[in-house]
Amino acid sequence: MKSGMKHGMRRGILLGFLALLALDTAAQVSMKLAADRAGSTPGLDAWLWRLATEPLVYLIVALYVVSFSTYVTLLKYAPVGPAYAAAHGHIVTVSLVSVIFLGERLTALQIVGGIAIVLGVAILAVTERPESTDLPVEGHEETPSPAP
Repeated sequence: MKSGMKHGMRRGILLGFLALLALDTAAQVSMKLAADRAGSTPGLDAWLWRLATEPLVYLIVALYVVSFSTYVTLLKYAPVGPAYAAAHGHIVTVSLVSVIFLGERLTALQIVGGIAIVLGVAILAVTERPESTDLPVEGHEETPSPAP
């Protein structure tokens, strides 16, 4: 694969993961806001009705559909180890958004856990080896070697 194409592919994967992170974070924060807005209505029927009529619930479903599609698309191009780890980076970003915008607090242990997650994803990304070049690249036909 040419260097420019490889760089473009890596940039696309990085942008895809950033989009996935943003989508998952938005979905999780929206879920928290929807649950808060639905409140604690007595009776399951009343609470389910409040959720069904909460507009954020439909936004959450849309965000998860787009997020899932983004993740599946990324899995076609990115190694599964770092992809899986990076797909769970929203745990850190949701915590940050909750602290900054929702006034929640983190314990020292939660902060250490968030740092461990970020370091784990970074280590996986840095140590991932390129895939084997034994497989044919799409669009390039292999020519058989001449017999000895």
